[in-house]
Amino acid sequence: MRHAARGPVQLTDPVPPAGRLPQPPAGRDGPAGRRHRSGLAGRQRWGAAYLGVLCGVALSLCYLWRGPQNVRGGTLAVAGMLLAAAVARLVLPERRAGMLASRRRLTDVAAFSVLGIALLVAGLVFPAQN
Repeated sequence: MRHAARGPVQLTDPVPPAGRLPQPPAGRDGPAGRRHRSGLAGRQRWGAAYLGVLCGVALSLCYLWRGPQNVRGGTLAVAGMLLAAAVARLVLPERRAGMLASRRRLTDVAAFSVLGIALLVAGLVFPAQN
């Protein structure tokens, strides 16, 4: 156990002068940063690229669901949308990528690319149904 050699230890913050409230530190977590982030939250998360990829995948899955003869085309369409998502994540800035940006840029591009290439190979390798 250590003892203070210079006198009593003050455990609370000093009382600010009358009329002045303590201000939070300026920067990322300051009031301006919070206001800025909350104002952009809706626009930032739903980017046009994300909505385009989401609609494309939904349409591809609807096409795929129509029957066994559409499995190959639907799989190739989903693969194309994932590869388009990888390209969009690669070229768009962080703020325009929307929910395509969930991790670092390289990680997102690698994940979309691997999934897209795997589905592309699966769509090309498996025989088409009649």
